Amino acid sequence: MPLPDATMLVNRLVKNDRHLAKWARREGVSCYRVYDADIPEFPLAVDRYEDCLHVSEYRRRHTLMPEEYRAWLQMSAEAMQQALNVPPDKVFFKEREPQKGVQQYEKREDKGQEMIAQEGGLKFWVNLNDYLDTGLFLDHRPLRQLVRQEAAGKDVLNLFAYTGSFTVYAAAGGAATTTTIDLSNTYLDWAQRNLALNQLDDPRRHQFVRADVKAWLRQRPTQVYDLIVLDPPTFSNSKAMYDILDTQRDHPELINGCLARLRPGGKLYFSNNYRRFRLEAEAIQSDKIRDITKQSIPPDFRNDKIHYCFLIEK
Repeated sequence: MPLPDATMLVNRLVKNDRHLAKWARREGVSCYRVYDADIPEFPLAVDRYEDCLHVSEYRRRHTLMPEEYRAWLQMSAEAMQQALNVPPDKVFFKEREPQKGVQQYEKREDKGQEMIAQEGGLKFWVNLNDYLDTGLFLDHRPLRQLVRQEAAGKDVLNLFAYTGSFTVYAAAGGAATTTTIDLSNTYLDWAQRNLALNQLDDPRRHQFVRADVKAWLRQRPTQVYDLIVLDPPTFSNSKAMYDILDTQRDHPELINGCLARLRPGGKLYFSNNYRRFRLEAEAIQSDKIRDITKQSIPPDFRNDKIHYCFLIEK
């Protein structure tokens, strides 16, 4: 079958980037989404990271023969290089399929190609090659800023912390203490390096805990917090976990476990990226639940289902 016209992709990329580059400069952002499957014939997510591109292909059914598919990939890559003026060696291309369990966090390669991304006056280590994800979820930029604005003098808990970007923002906002919990030593180390990169690594204020968050929340609370960020993966069956995590099934338990650790008047930000998520509000032990999804999605993301986000107060 004939391949789609790459001119469509070039024109859309040029148009999007011209608009977003101005916005990014005003906001102090060096990493943003340029394109997100805007054209059906090109089901790609294209993110700028400084002078590089991180490109994910959404796996969809197509009728291309293998040689046609390879030609389509090459044509798409050339269109991106032309439209965004990026050399081939700075384009990192990944195929994105629905991930099961811990696959999305597993290492793909081990080239150690790290770079520093800048956002809101802060810096973060990102890796565009070795993992499916880069270490910085760009769609959470507004929520990170909200956490920074509210963190001053507060005890902050960051659960399923990944590489600790919420912790960095909380620390930059003047949090009294932060507690960062994740099951991966790799990501906890990454989080600590991100704090150090911003000269915020004070061990008296910032604690890092390797734990299965679901099991940790089932324990009797020994500490309470003013602000909690709960951003679980959709699903995880890591061998290091006591039980399988299914966020649609388990979110009331997770949320109630967080509420038990909040001081009166404390806030919980709960987010997840399961496209068909439905909040079971009747099972949550709070009558102060607000859907803030719309305001939590940044202007460079046109997909309003990139994540769901709720503010839950005690």
